[in-house]
Amino acid sequence: MSAAEAIAPFNPHPRRILIVLHGAIGDVLRALPLLGRIRAAWPDAHIAWSVEPKSQPILEHHPWLDELIVYDRSRAPLSFLPFLKRVRAGRFDLVLDLQRHLKSGITSIVSGAGERYGFDASNAKEYNHLFSNHHVAAQPNMRLKLLQYQAFGDALNLPAAPIKFGLTLTDDERDRARAMLRDAPRPLLGVILGSSWPSRLYFPESTAAVIRDLARPANGAPPLFPVLLGGPGEKSIAADVMRHLDGARALDLAGRTTLRDLIAIFQECSAAFGPDSGPMHIAAAVGCPVVSLWGSTAAERSAPWGFDDLTISGEIPCHPCYLRQCPIGRECMRRISPAQVSAMVRRALAHPRVCA
Repeated sequence: MSAAEAIAPFNPHPRRILIVLHGAIGDVLRALPLLGRIRAAWPDAHIAWSVEPKSQPILEHHPWLDELIVYDRSRAPLSFLPFLKRVRAGRFDLVLDLQRHLKSGITSIVSGAGERYGFDASNAKEYNHLFSNHHVAAQPNMRLKLLQYQAFGDALNLPAAPIKFGLTLTDDERDRARAMLRDAPRPLLGVILGSSWPSRLYFPESTAAVIRDLARPANGAPPLFPVLLGGPGEKSIAADVMRHLDGARALDLAGRTTLRDLIAIFQECSAAFGPDSGPMHIAAAVGCPVVSLWGSTAAERSAPWGFDDLTISGEIPCHPCYLRQCPIGRECMRRISPAQVSAMVRRALAHPRVCA
């Protein structure tokens, strides 16, 4: 396929569009600006998104989206055929496969869409590129994922659009989050405890040291009140952090919040910090200045949009290794000192809030 064919404008305008991106919370968030760009270019199109339950809450109530098609991988393989039947019934004429795996390629071709866009073979896995009949330009591996997704808009010759995420909440959702934070003194510090990869985690004692430092006023900056954030799997980490606080106060919400709650909570926070994770990207998407900590993965590829100047990487020759399990005890994260983190959080307090 020639480069000219790959970037030919879609004509006529598509009526029914399917975005295929099933997985990670952070990936789904970083694809939202592409959704906004599509909606701005084709306001009357029906836009659906196929997604797995873990990331589904990010897309609920989204004003740019018409339909969610949920694939429940926990019930695979029994759930795959009914999912594909629903995709086929959508009668889509344009599919954008952002997932780049075999399963997403099958989803794309089963849709029956005449126009199927995917990643170049050099960026795809499991022969995914064979299921698309258009491919975006090859992407540098360390290019920000958000910009890799924007390449689909470029391939469709869509007008440029500001990077926006469009996350919205219902009044009930906002009230629920405010109720959880009602007794927490301001300003609030969001403390992100978890990540989907164990190799990315910061240490509880280091997290507690950052909290203790930021609980003291410094150079005119006010003390920050920490809110511990994580899923059920991070409850033990939160308990370890609380044990290391040496009398400093914190609000432990680990295991008590949903992804929808996090959208509202980060809107209430003056700053946040934590490792590479979905919640890190939620914070950035709602404009909360977030200090991100990097060890096994790289800020160059995954820094939260608008806050790439608030990143801290562990200085070690094997960074980034992209291993889920670290064979040397997360030495990269050990080399990120609490003093570095608290200094960067104080810098973040003066950072303009960006994105929306």
